Amino acid sequence: MPEPDTGALLERAAAGDQQAWNALVDAYSGLVWAVARSHRLGSADAADVFQATWLRLVEHLGAIREPDRLGSWLATTARREALAVLRRAGRDLPVGDLTTLEPRDTVGDAPDHDLLRRERDRALWQAVRELPAQCQAVLRLLLLDPPPSYAEVSAALDIPIGSIGPTRARCLDHLRRRLSSDAA
Repeated sequence: MPEPDTGALLERAAAGDQQAWNALVDAYSGLVWAVARSHRLGSADAADVFQATWLRLVEHLGAIREPDRLGSWLATTARREALAVLRRAGRDLPVGDLTTLEPRDTVGDAPDHDLLRRERDRALWQAVRELPAQCQAVLRLLLLDPPPSYAEVSAALDIPIGSIGPTRARCLDHLRRRLSSDAA
């Protein structure tokens, strides 16, 4: 069965269709979380931003004029909610669990494989944490699965679409240099 388009999902959700709402949340929850976490919010504040963003969508279900740009709308809304949380808190609380990844299945790997992978991952994420905040945010958003569109990244980070690619290239180059210097 083909996937319904975003406009149809929005219409059905506005009419009270729980499955359509669930499909929207499933499709865009990674983006909303990434935007919230890109502002270096703690887990509770990021969860508040996540919930507030979806609440805003419920409030505006019938008013979304460009359904094909829902990802950008959600990213912008999440960014605004995150900034409002930061303003209310009066401070930015960095957290250490921004990059928790689920380990892959390692059945059959050599005993030292897991140790070497953890050391490599630790070095990589340490190098990422040493990058400028904008680089961290760009790389984290572009690593989402499925990857957000450049319009969604632009809305989430409030940067022009044309500068996303060059920014990503500079950030990856910076990360390569940092990892090379750490290895030397």
